[in-house]
Amino acid sequence: MYRSRLTRALSAALVVSLSLGSLSAHACACGCGIFDVGTGGLLPNGARNTLSLQYSYLDQPRNWAGSSSAPAGQNDDKHIRSEFYLAGWQHMFSRAWGLQVEVPYTARHFTTTDDDTGVVGSHDHAALGDIRIMGMYTGFSGDMSSGLVFGLKLATGDWRYKGFDRDTAIGTGTTDILLGGYHQTYFGTGSWGGFAQTQLDQAMNTRAGYRPGTELDSAFGIYPAGWTFAGGAQVTPIVQALVSLRAKDHGLNAAPGDSGYERVLVSPAVELKVRAFRLYADVERPVFQHVNGNQLVPHWQGKLLASINF
Repeated sequence: MYRSRLTRALSAALVVSLSLGSLSAHACACGCGIFDVGTGGLLPNGARNTLSLQYSYLDQPRNWAGSSSAPAGQNDDKHIRSEFYLAGWQHMFSRAWGLQVEVPYTARHFTTTDDDTGVVGSHDHAALGDIRIMGMYTGFSGDMSSGLVFGLKLATGDWRYKGFDRDTAIGTGTTDILLGGYHQTYFGTGSWGGFAQTQLDQAMNTRAGYRPGTELDSAFGIYPAGWTFAGGAQVTPIVQALVSLRAKDHGLNAAPGDSGYERVLVSPAVELKVRAFRLYADVERPVFQHVNGNQLVPHWQGKLLASINF
C-alpha cells in the first residue's frame, strides 16, 4: 500500500517551466517554451524503465506590462500559439542512480510586425527542440521520497528560422546546465500526500548575440488518497501551485528591458493509473504575472501525459 501511495506521489508531481527572450526591435513573449521539472513519467517510481509521451498547449494572445494587461499597440509581437510534443525515456541503473532523456518537438504560430514595412504578418514553423539529458540520484532514503536531477540542455533546437525572433525561436541556441530536486511526503494519517519540486536552468554560453536569462521553476502540490475502482484503476485529483522566476536575457540580439518575469499559476489536475499505465491531465491558469517591459502572456495552458513502466 505504501509503494502504491509513493508511486502516486511521484506521478502527481508536475512543474511548468517557461521561456525565451527577444530581439531588440520587439517586445518579448513571456513563456513561449515549456519544459517540466519532472512528471510521473519522468521521475523515479521503482520501475527499471519508463516511456512517456506528453502533449502541451500554450496560447499567448494578450499583451502584459508589469503586473497588468497593456494595450496591444505597445508590443510588436501580437500572438504566439505553441503545441509541444515531448517523448521521454527513463532508465534506473539501480535504486539510487538513473538516467532520463527528453526529446521535444514544437509546432509554433507567430504573428508579429515586420521591422521594415510595419505590416503585421504570421509565420508557422515546426521543428525539433532542445534535447535534455539528465542524471538522477534517489539514494537519500529507502522509499525514494527525495532526489536530485542534474544534466544538460543541448542546443539541438532550431533558432535560425526566418520570421522568428530569438525569443520565439523553437531553440535557444545555447547549452544549459540543469539542476533540480524533489521531495514528497504524507500527512493526515497518510490519507493526504504532498510534494515540492524545483529546477534551475542556467545557460553556459552566448549564441549569435543571445543568452537566455537564468530560470528557476518550482511546484508545490497536495492530493488526497484518491479512489480505487474495479479492476484496480486508481483516480487521484491534484491541486498545484506553479512558480517561475526568469532573469533578463543578454546579448546584442536580446532585449533585456522586455525580458524576465515572475509567475504563479494554479493547476487542478487528475491522474488515472491502471497497473503500469498512467494518464495525467491538467489545466494551468496564471493568478499572478509580473513582466519587464511588454510581453505576451496566456489566459491558460494545459497538458496531457501518458506513461508506462516496464
